[in-house]
Amino acid sequence: MKVTKEIEKLEKSAVKLTVTVAKKDVADGYNETLNQYVKHVQIPGFRKGHVPAKVLESKYGDQIKSETIANIIDKSLNEIFSDEKETESRPLPYAQPVLEKMPELDVTKNLVYTVTYDVFPKVEVANFDGIEIKETQTEVGDEEIAEELKGLQDRNAVVTDKKDETVAKDDIVTIDIAEKDDAGNEIASTKRAGFVFTVGTAENVYKIDDEIVGMKKDETKEIKKSYAADDKDAELAGKTKTYTVTVKAIKVRDLPKLDDDFAQDVNDKFKTLDDLKADIKRQLNLAKDRKISELKQNSLLEQLIEKNAFDIPASMLRAELEGRWEMMARQFQTTAAELDRLVTSSGQTKEGMLSQWSAEAEKMLKSRIIVDALLKEYKIEVSEDEINAKFQEIADQNAITLDEVKKHYEDAKAKEYLVDDTKEQKLFKELFAKVKVSKGDSVKFADLFKNQ
Repeated sequence: MKVTKEIEKLEKSAVKLTVTVAKKDVADGYNETLNQYVKHVQIPGFRKGHVPAKVLESKYGDQIKSETIANIIDKSLNEIFSDEKETESRPLPYAQPVLEKMPELDVTKNLVYTVTYDVFPKVEVANFDGIEIKETQTEVGDEEIAEELKGLQDRNAVVTDKKDETVAKDDIVTIDIAEKDDAGNEIASTKRAGFVFTVGTAENVYKIDDEIVGMKKDETKEIKKSYAADDKDAELAGKTKTYTVTVKAIKVRDLPKLDDDFAQDVNDKFKTLDDLKADIKRQLNLAKDRKISELKQNSLLEQLIEKNAFDIPASMLRAELEGRWEMMARQFQTTAAELDRLVTSSGQTKEGMLSQWSAEAEKMLKSRIIVDALLKEYKIEVSEDEINAKFQEIADQNAITLDEVKKHYEDAKAKEYLVDDTKEQKLFKELFAKVKVSKGDSVKFADLFKNQ
């Protein structure tokens, strides 16, 4: 098929493609469609396959022309998009070309039609001027190690009944609770039996920790609680509630002693408590280094996006948002349609939530596109030796054998992910050499991981 094309770039990485199909191919296409009708259409008074073409044209003329146009458009677009030289003008997989206007068929003339569609954004990352990366400073010290040990203690604690049966901070209590109305009657819909929480923690949604301290087992007490106007819980903010509370059980955590025996109970690879502390410090430092590296990469990408502006196609952003919606549905173990219904019943809308996610999703897409473009520009590849070295690094970091690591990465997808990640790390190493990296603010280790 002889076709000529003209491409006009539009906003947000869309294009307008105007295609001209030679009149000979138009005539051939029409005759091909007409011949199919001759072969297959049955009309009373004529044998199948012997209906005169003019009779068919008289009866099905408009339909034959419509099918001819559709076939010509499909065939010509497939020919254009299958050209390996036309990779930049191919539509995104979720952006089907939209016909601007249905062309008229005249077998004595060329057929001209126009379609619009989104293409993959083209970005040339050339501007690194003035980029400075502030590398966050933090240290893993005794406080962080002690915090991790406390967590291990809590997870290995034995919960037992409290002997003096009086509520105190850090006790695990079980209560029955109900809200009262203005007349002093319990509101049936608010009754809750067997509510368990640790006194003095955020586990208590009623925020009555201080009010139950000193209560005895099986004691019932009326509690009047006023909540701040800026309370995070909109159902409580600025209100005063009256509750009837009965303490049903009081338990305490019997924390294990921090000694060599405890270390051995955590993992038999540890012989002493110092061995455990050293491993905790090593793991925390690895987590710290990974987080700081992530923050540096994010900072670099944010500045590259700002200095090398380009648009994200509307269809690409929509596909990303729909993908996030599907993922959210899976997290709630439901369908996307059911999630839509649940969100609507809560007073929100799917479109409203997608709109809230839009800016962050667009930023993520731009970061991904920039990384892909730079990987190609810098021709980043990894060898099998580099992957084997990565296997050994993973084994060392996780205190497992090299064979265990290799077995995990026998899965093709897992290995592909590792290869891609290794490529990106090589890329960022080169990029950081092109920009200024200086010491940033010092922060506490815990603050490094806030708002993840």
